Amino acid sequence: MSGFLMKYMIIPRYLTAPSLRRPGIPADLMRFMVAHDTGNPGSTAAGNVYYYENSRNVMEASAHIFVDDKQIIECIPFLTGTPEKAWHVVYNVSTDNDMFGDDANDVAGGVELCYGGNIDMNEAYKRYVWVMAYSCWTFHLDPTVHVTGHFILDPARKVDPMNALKLLGKSFQDLIIDIVNEYTECVEEAAMREELEALKKEVEELKARNSMAVPEWAKEAVAAASSTLCKDGKPLIDTPDGGSYDFYRLLTTIHRKGLI
Repeated sequence: MSGFLMKYMIIPRYLTAPSLRRPGIPADLMRFMVAHDTGNPGSTAAGNVYYYENSRNVMEASAHIFVDDKQIIECIPFLTGTPEKAWHVVYNVSTDNDMFGDDANDVAGGVELCYGGNIDMNEAYKRYVWVMAYSCWTFHLDPTVHVTGHFILDPARKVDPMNALKLLGKSFQDLIIDIVNEYTECVEEAAMREELEALKKEVEELKARNSMAVPEWAKEAVAAASSTLCKDGKPLIDTPDGGSYDFYRLLTTIHRKGLI
């Protein structure tokens, strides 16, 4: 299985760099994912990215991706470009180092879920789960091990993504299960589609082989067969075009043996 089903478009809308929010520093090898929510009910993916851009030199806080019910917007390169660092977990907590051996800002992707207001939470959640699963697939991460929540890394200060998950009646464990299921489904569906495309190609090739114009190497044999008359006075073949590859090969063999 070599692919992942691209259910949704990831829109690259990068913040200006260099700036406080997007310094443009290349990220190290991605080791895990951090699930966030915006903490700002009703704010959309586009609205958050717009705010980040307008305040790009106000503070260092940032994230890679914002997700709502209509869009997945990447404002710091992560999946649509060479990954860069984003400031989505403070450095002065050590939980990320204890769990994953490094700081989240340096080796983790940060994905923000938009919720509340006029946002269709179920649709936003579907996209959120998908992009988390796709991130795990892209960076060869195990979602049962390498997905954590901001509230787990910084429990004294943060509760996200539980703000959004509670509105959906979901626990964090439910989120992990949903990501795992999405990962499996998208990998298997992509593999089936690849197999189907390969089968279609094979069928088309068989069709072409079974109904083809006279190959250059068979033209002499076809001409001989067309001019050879049977006992009833009809030519040995009267429809030279549209034969199969095997037909032309047999006819050429007969001709080369001097039988026609």
